[in-house]
Amino acid sequence: MTSLVGRRAETSEVKRLLSAARLVTLTGVGGVGKTRLAQHVARQVRRAFTDGVWWVELADLADPELLPLTVAEAVGLSTPSADPTAALCEYLDDRQVLLCLDNCEHLVDASATVVRKLLSSCPNLRILATSREPLAGNGEHVFVVPPLPVPSSSDGDGQDADAVRLFAERASDVLPGFAVTTENASDVVELCRSLDGLPLAIELAAVRMRSLSAQHILSYQQDRFRLLARGRRTVQARHQTLRAAVDWSFDLCTEPERLLWARLSVFAGGFDIEAAEVVCAGHGLDRENVLDALLGLVDKSIVVREEIDGRTRYQLLETIRQYGRDRLAERGDEALVRRQHRDHYLTLAELVRDTWFGPGQVALFARVRAEHANLRAAMEFCLTHPGEARVGLRIAGLLWAYWLVCGLLDEGRVWLDRALAADPEPSPDRTHALWSNGNLAVRSGETTLGLRMLEECVDLAERSGDRAALAHATHLSGIAEVFAGRTERGAALIEESIRIERELPNPNPYLTLGNVNLGHVASCYLGDVDRAIRIFEQCVRDCAAVGEDYVRSSSLVGLGITEWIRGDRARARNYLRDGIRQKWAFRDLVGLTMGFDALAWTAMADGDARYAATLLGAGRMLAQPLGSTLGASARLHEWSDRCAEEARRGLGAEAFDAAFARGRQFTGEEAVAYALGENGQAREEPPRPKRSTGLTRREAEVAELVAAGLANKEIANRLVIAQRTAETHVERILAKLGFNSRTQIVKWHMERQETEGPRTP
Repeated sequence: MTSLVGRRAETSEVKRLLSAARLVTLTGVGGVGKTRLAQHVARQVRRAFTDGVWWVELADLADPELLPLTVAEAVGLSTPSADPTAALCEYLDDRQVLLCLDNCEHLVDASATVVRKLLSSCPNLRILATSREPLAGNGEHVFVVPPLPVPSSSDGDGQDADAVRLFAERASDVLPGFAVTTENASDVVELCRSLDGLPLAIELAAVRMRSLSAQHILSYQQDRFRLLARGRRTVQARHQTLRAAVDWSFDLCTEPERLLWARLSVFAGGFDIEAAEVVCAGHGLDRENVLDALLGLVDKSIVVREEIDGRTRYQLLETIRQYGRDRLAERGDEALVRRQHRDHYLTLAELVRDTWFGPGQVALFARVRAEHANLRAAMEFCLTHPGEARVGLRIAGLLWAYWLVCGLLDEGRVWLDRALAADPEPSPDRTHALWSNGNLAVRSGETTLGLRMLEECVDLAERSGDRAALAHATHLSGIAEVFAGRTERGAALIEESIRIERELPNPNPYLTLGNVNLGHVASCYLGDVDRAIRIFEQCVRDCAAVGEDYVRSSSLVGLGITEWIRGDRARARNYLRDGIRQKWAFRDLVGLTMGFDALAWTAMADGDARYAATLLGAGRMLAQPLGSTLGASARLHEWSDRCAEEARRGLGAEAFDAAFARGRQFTGEEAVAYALGENGQAREEPPRPKRSTGLTRREAEVAELVAAGLANKEIANRLVIAQRTAETHVERILAKLGFNSRTQIVKWHMERQETEGPRTP
C-alpha cells in the first residue's frame, strides 16, 4: 500500500542469489524490511517462473504441524491428504515455481524440514524465505538485509539518503505538504540516524508527524518504545509498534539468550567475545554458555557481527540495545553488570599503562581505539554513581598515552578535568591524573594551566614519596617552561627529571621520553645540534632494542628537524619520512603534523615551493581535530609561518592557495602517500581540473575500485571498511550518477580516464 524506498543494491543481489541458489533466506533484525524486499524481488522475477510465484504468510501460524498444510493451501492444493508434504512434493514435482515463505523464525525447525523435502523432490523449485535466523539448510544462501543507509553526520547533509527519503515520504502521507527543508533537515537526519535506519522505526516516527515536529520526536528518542507505540492498524499486530516487533524477537530467544541480550546492552560501540564472557557471565549465566548464547543471538539477527582491523567484533543496533537495557533494569542487574563492564575496561586501561612502550604498540592502540565508546561508558558510570569516582580518575589517568598518541588531547582533558573535580582528595590516582592532565594541557598550548596542575602533582609526590610521579611532573614542567620562553630553566628541569628517572627500575620508558624532549630543546631552542643528534640516535637505539616504535618515531622526526637545522636536507628528508611512516601506523596526529611541517621546511629549502605548500595544507588537515598544528611551540610555529610566506612569494598567491587547498583536501592516507612520494605522484604538477560529479572523495575511490572489477567485500578489505559501508557507497554512487548497474560505473570511469587522465590524490 506504500512505495518501496531504496533497496536497489539489495534487490540486485537477492536476484543474483536466486539465479545461483535454490534456497535463499533473507535475515535481519525485526523491522528492517525483509518482507518488503522479498515481495519486491518476487514481483520482479515472476516472469522467470512459468508456473508462478507463490506467497506463504507464516506470521500468524502457531502450530508447526500445520505448516505443510498452510503451504499447500497457498499454492492452491486443496485436495485432502494424510501427508500434505508428500502431496506438495507430488504437486510441485516438475513445476518451475518460486515459493516465498515469509516469517519462518518461530517455526524454523518445521520450515527447515519442509524446505529440505521439497527441494530434494522438486528439481525446478526455488525458495525465497524470510526469517530472523537462517533455516540452516543444505545449499542455503543467506542474505542479511541491512538497515537503510543514513547520513554519516547530523549537519543536515545527506537529504538524499534512503532513510531520510523514507521518513519524508511517510510523513507526507500523514501531513500533506511535508518536505525536508533547510530548517528541519538536521533534525530529520539525526532522527533517522538515532533510529538506526530501521524502516519500521522510521515509519512509526513519521506517523507522529501528525501531532509533533521532527525536533520534538527527536527529543523523545531516549524513550523510543513509548513514543513509537502507535502505528498503522492495517499492518500485522507485531509491526504496529516498535516494542511489539522487538518483543517478538525476544520471545523467540532461549532464556540464556534473553539474559545475555539484556547484559550486552551495557556495551557501547561494540564488543568482542572476551569482553562478553567477562562482563556478562555469572548470576545465572555460566561463562562457558556465553559463546553459545551469543552465536544464537547472531543467528537470530539480534547481534551484528563485523570484522574490524582483522578482529571479530559484535554490536547491537541502538534500538535493540535500548530494549535490552530496559530488560536489564527490570531484572535489577543493571548496576552489577555495569560495574563488571567498568572493571573490564579498567583492566584494559591498566594494559595501556603496562605495555604502551614496547612491541605490539600498533595493535594495542588499535584495540583501544575500537573500545573508545566502552571506555567512555565506563568512565561515565564512575563519575555518575556515588563512590565510584576514584576508579574513574584512575582510568582517565592510565589512558594518558592513548589520549596523546591518538590525538585525543581535548577529550582526555575533559575526562581528567571531570574526574579530578569529582575526587579532590589526595591519592596516588590523583597524583597520576594531575601529571597526565598537565601533560595534555601543555601539549595543547595552555602552559600556565598545565604548570598549575604539575605544581600540585609535585607537591603530592614529594609528600607521598612517589619518585616516579615527581620525575614525570618535573619533566613536563620543563617542557612547559621552554614553551613559555624560559628555555634555560626548562632545560634544567628536564635534565633534573632524567636524573630522577635513572634512579628508578629499568626498563624505564619515561627516561627515553625525557631524552627525546631534551633532544628537541637542544636542537630547536639551544642550537646544540651535535648534542641533539647524539641524544636522538641513542634514543633510536634504545627503542630498537625493545621493539618500540612510537618514541622511536618521535626520535626520527627530531633527527629530521635537527638535520634540517644543520643544512643536510637529504638526511632530514629521509628521517622525516621514516618518522611520518611510523607515526601514521599509530594515527599520531600530534607527531604527524610536526613531521609534515618539518618536511615542508625541507622542501622549501630545496626550492620546491609547491610541494612545501601542499604539505603545509595536508598538515593543517591532519591537525584539524587538534585545533593547533604544533601545540605551544612558538619556535616551530615561527618556522612554519616563515615557510608559508616564502612559498607564497615563490608561487604567487593564487598558486600557493591552490596547492595549500589541495593538501587540505587529502584524506589521511593520501596525505601520507604524498609526503612519502608514493603512488608515483608528480609533486610539481598542479592538480588537473576535474569535472564535478557530486561524488565525495571516498565515493570516487570506491567507484575506481568498482571499475577495476572488485566486489563489495574486496573493496571493503582494500579500504579497510565494513562491507556494509562499501555497499552503501556503491548504492550512493549509482544514485548520484543516475545508473542502475555496476557496468555503467565501469563505462563512466573509462570515459573519465580518457578525457581527464588517471585520478591523482
